[in-house]
Amino acid sequence: MARSDVRAAGLPRFLRAFALVLVLIFFLFPIAWIFLMSFQSNEQILRIPPHLLFTPTLMNYRALISGKLITAAGSLDLPFMRNLGNSALLSAASVALSLLLGVPAAYAFARFRFRLGENIAFTLLSFRFAPPLLVLLPLSLYFQELGLANTYVGLIWVYQLICLPLILWIVRSYFEDLSPDVEYAYRVDGHSWWRAFTRIAIPLAGPGIAAAGLLAFIFAWNNFVFALILASADKQPVTVGALAFVTASGIQYGQIAAAIVLSILPTLALALYAQRWLVEGLSLGAVKG
Repeated sequence: MARSDVRAAGLPRFLRAFALVLVLIFFLFPIAWIFLMSFQSNEQILRIPPHLLFTPTLMNYRALISGKLITAAGSLDLPFMRNLGNSALLSAASVALSLLLGVPAAYAFARFRFRLGENIAFTLLSFRFAPPLLVLLPLSLYFQELGLANTYVGLIWVYQLICLPLILWIVRSYFEDLSPDVEYAYRVDGHSWWRAFTRIAIPLAGPGIAAAGLLAFIFAWNNFVFALILASADKQPVTVGALAFVTASGIQYGQIAAAIVLSILPTLALALYAQRWLVEGLSLGAVKG
C-alpha cells in the first residue's frame, strides 16, 4: 500500500517535469538551431531535409570579425564589429543618461504631490505609445538644423527618449511600494532630503532600478528605425548593420546566425549579471526587513 502511494505521488511530479522539459524545448529550440546554423555554410543550412550531423566551421565568425562578408560573387566589406561597438555605446550611454534623469524624477513623482504631476508623468509615458515613424520626419529636420544629424550625441538623445519613460514608471512604482518612514527617520536626525534619497531610497530601490535599467538597455539595443534614418553606416548599430547580409547574390544565413549569436552575448551577459545582483539585493532586503 505504501509503495502504491509513493508511485501515485511520484506520477504528478513526473508529469510536471515532463511538461517543463517540453516547454524548455519549445522555447530554446530556435536559439539552439540558430547557434548550430552559425557553424554551417549556406549550402549546409539550405539542405532539404536538414541534417543534424555536419562538419562545423568558423568561417562565419571569421568573416564577421575580419569585416569581410563572403558571398557567391566575392567578398564585401562589412563593419560588423564597429556596428556592435556602436550598439554598446549607444545603449549604455542612453541608459546611463536615462537613469541619471529618470531615478530622481521617479522619486519626485512618488514622494511629492504637485500640480499637473500625473499629467506630466503620463505625457512622458506617452512617448512609448507614439510610433517612431510619427516623429522621424520632425526629428530629422531638427537634427539637421542643430547639427546633430549623424552624430553619437544625437542618437544617444533619441535613445534616451526610448529609455526614460520606461525607467521613470518602473522605478516610480518601486519607490511608491517603499515605506517613507525610514527616510523620515533619517531626515529627523538632521539630514537633507537629498542625502535621504541617495543613502536610503536608492539602496532600497536598487533591485527595481537594476530591473528598469536592464529592460531599458534591451529596448535600446533592439532599436532599429531611429538609427536607420538618423545615422550613416559608420554610426549605425548592429540591428541596422545586419541589413548588409541581404546581398544581390543571396541571403547569407550562416553569417546572419553568427551575427545573432554575437549580438545577444552582451545583453545575455548583462542579464545574467543583473539577475545575480537582483537576487542579492532582494535577499538583503528580506534580511533587513
